[in-house]
Amino acid sequence: MKKEILLCPSMMLADYGQLKKEVIELDEAGADIFHCDIMDGSFVPNMTMGIMDVMAIRKYTKKPIDCHLMMENPENKVDWFIDAGANIIYIHPESERYVIKTLAHIKERGCKAGIAINPDTSIETIYEVLNLCDYVKVMTVNPGFAGQKFIEFTKEKIKKLVKLKEKYGFKIMIDGSCSPEIIKELSLIGADGFILGTSALFGKKESYAVLIDNLRNM
Repeated sequence: MKKEILLCPSMMLADYGQLKKEVIELDEAGADIFHCDIMDGSFVPNMTMGIMDVMAIRKYTKKPIDCHLMMENPENKVDWFIDAGANIIYIHPESERYVIKTLAHIKERGCKAGIAINPDTSIETIYEVLNLCDYVKVMTVNPGFAGQKFIEFTKEKIKKLVKLKEKYGFKIMIDGSCSPEIIKELSLIGADGFILGTSALFGKKESYAVLIDNLRNM
């Protein structure tokens, strides 16, 4: 790869029976950001991590932690996760009535603010909030479950965002079925970071250190 990319393990896939060991190994392997999916069972039909999980991960790493809030009305809850140790908070525009207010509050708390856009969310619907975004996360699968197939048409959305990121200064993150092949292709297009799940990191025979090093040297 010709540029440095952000590699972000999806911690809902970690072995929680050995969480300390998992976090330390991922940290030492060179993970850039620890990614936490927070689902409420309403905005998406699943429930995963919560505040205590974020706090537990925070104990074992000084690396940034991001929280992807897949929940209704996140404005009432962002402080919980910031207080738990999150450094980056993502919200969905569909789940929040006052998106700009909530993004501004996240930044006022000293965190990085991110917007997450579903496969069926158009770029045009988020133009007005890009001034407040440090990160724009493109969902390349439907949110809520791991192990889905990459949605090909999301590549066009990524190309549109690449044209906008220099103006607004955000980083483009990709979340969903990020295989090594997809990571290589989209990083060349202009994506800055990738959420790593079972397609590239978890459940493999190789160590985290080998897998992350391989991704950086494709």
